[in-house]
Amino acid sequence: MSHGLEIHVDGTASFVSANGVDAWHRLGTVTQGALTAEEALVKSFLSGWNVRKIGGVNAVEITDHGVTRIDSPDDFFTIRDNPKTGAVERLGTVGSKYEPVQNEAHTEMLNLLVDESGANFETAGSLHGGKNVFVTMKLPMGVQVGGFDRHDLYLAGLNSHDGSSAFRLLLSPTRVVCANTQAMAISNAEASHSIRHTVSAKGKIAEARKALDIVFAYVESFEREAEKLINESMTLGQFEKIVEQIWPMDEPNPGARKINNHRARMGTLRNLFENAETQAAIRGTRWAGYNAITEYLDHHAPAGKDPIQAAETRATRTLTTSSNATKDKQKAYDLLALAV
Repeated sequence: MSHGLEIHVDGTASFVSANGVDAWHRLGTVTQGALTAEEALVKSFLSGWNVRKIGGVNAVEITDHGVTRIDSPDDFFTIRDNPKTGAVERLGTVGSKYEPVQNEAHTEMLNLLVDESGANFETAGSLHGGKNVFVTMKLPMGVQVGGFDRHDLYLAGLNSHDGSSAFRLLLSPTRVVCANTQAMAISNAEASHSIRHTVSAKGKIAEARKALDIVFAYVESFEREAEKLINESMTLGQFEKIVEQIWPMDEPNPGARKINNHRARMGTLRNLFENAETQAAIRGTRWAGYNAITEYLDHHAPAGKDPIQAAETRATRTLTTSSNATKDKQKAYDLLALAV
């Protein structure tokens, strides 16, 4: 598979979920108790990759005029040992200053946060054929919006082995009632902490405990911004206007398929806003409108007919901050917050 959770040659998925939570359509391994750092690595097949840098890169161009060899001494490949077959696999092209951060170092750093905060390892897995890996932890503190709408807090450690991004810690609140992730723009609090893949990366990993500062700043800011939305009423007509701005039907002559898809999406969103049990405590507010949109994107938006493909798509949506779903959540928040 070219996207989503890594599926190995024997059909197993690089994914583990703790505490009996079957996160994405029965993919991977589900444990009945909490995970240790070592268990998270082993059960998601993230251990023993031995990610390393080789190179420089060279290429050959063959034309009618002959063969030309092109050397690129500042470019290198990252490679790993496949956890199932042992075969050496290319992960990406990186620069000369890039230094790999092993998956073992990834969880070792997160273990520091466990010791400091009392967090529990929740999920771990591999995306895009090993190019990206993630480990998430559930933090013991939560967020209360309006005194009753509770959100759990998760800290995700995201790492790339192909040079596409730095090692990142990302904070995400998740509604208890429907497990939809929130992607709000909060101007006064950072929701992530990055560590570059450079020679000094190992030293910076030791500073990971400082990343917990983002938790406390983010919680305060999240509650403040969410309170504004929960204290503002919203009619169905106002909600539909927001939806139309996120997914406009702006073609002069749309085909029948696009019209039907547009109507189906609006019908699902309308039902979530007006009738869903997950909105019962907050119904008729702008906060309900925002949560209806995020619930749609996380659980109802089309993701493909094949169950595994759909599961991979939803996993990628949840764990990739540059996904269209995350951008749509951001746009929804921006539009809903404008009139507050």
